[in-house]
Amino acid sequence: MSDRIDVLTEAIIDFAERRNWRQHHTPKNLVMALSVEVGELMEHFMWLDGRCSVPPPLRDDVRAEIGDVMIYLCNLAATLDIDLVEAAQEKLAEAERRYPVTPSSGEFGSMLSKS
Repeated sequence: MSDRIDVLTEAIIDFAERRNWRQHHTPKNLVMALSVEVGELMEHFMWLDGRCSVPPPLRDDVRAEIGDVMIYLCNLAATLDIDLVEAAQEKLAEAERRYPVTPSSGEFGSMLSKS
């Protein structure tokens, strides 16, 4: 999977470079753009029942917004020279340490006491 992310990131950077957009891709601008795209993704879920999946008419829109989020996240990680997969793996390992599997696993309240 890491190879796929690397190939995607290279394509994203190439796309921006061919348009001379990289000059605008500062960490601040990329984080702001990422935030906007996450907001657009959230908008599709705003009035949905939390227990249901995404209704078919919205699925394509949600998929497109997830694509936008991924593009900006890959671009930001590349700009900051951060290995996206490594960073996620480290956070997952940290979560494993902080939230071990216990008989109370699955109860949201058990997570709140760990912060």
